[in-house]
Amino acid sequence: MEHIRKRKDFLAAARARSQARASLVVQVRDRGDGAPPRLGFTTSRKLGNAVRRNRIRRRLRAAARAVLGSRARPGHDYVLIGRAATADARFDDLVADLGKAVDKLQQAAHMNERGGTAAASSHPHDNDRKAANGAKP
Repeated sequence: MEHIRKRKDFLAAARARSQARASLVVQVRDRGDGAPPRLGFTTSRKLGNAVRRNRIRRRLRAAARAVLGSRARPGHDYVLIGRAATADARFDDLVADLGKAVDKLQQAAHMNERGGTAAASSHPHDNDRKAANGAKP
């Protein structure tokens, strides 16, 4: 799997669909081509020093190998964002969180392609905001 290296690709993924879990955040962007899937990692300085951030990235890479090797779709970018809990979470929980997030994002994209309503918004809280303002989600 190729790696995402350019800032513009990370920014494009940030505007795409995302799924937050306890130990990580996953962003998935459909590039619209048939090229191999690409993978990127983000760890903020808020997470700690370089040693801690590198540990988080290593754990995310290992989880991505376990999950995305079989589930990644061609023409998609996957960005995994580390959280403070990523460093300390059990690896099985990290893999489970990543698997659930990817499955949910792909299911929502599939529903959206078919014209369903499961993925009405790319932002997870937009539907909540619309409901609070009296509009239908």
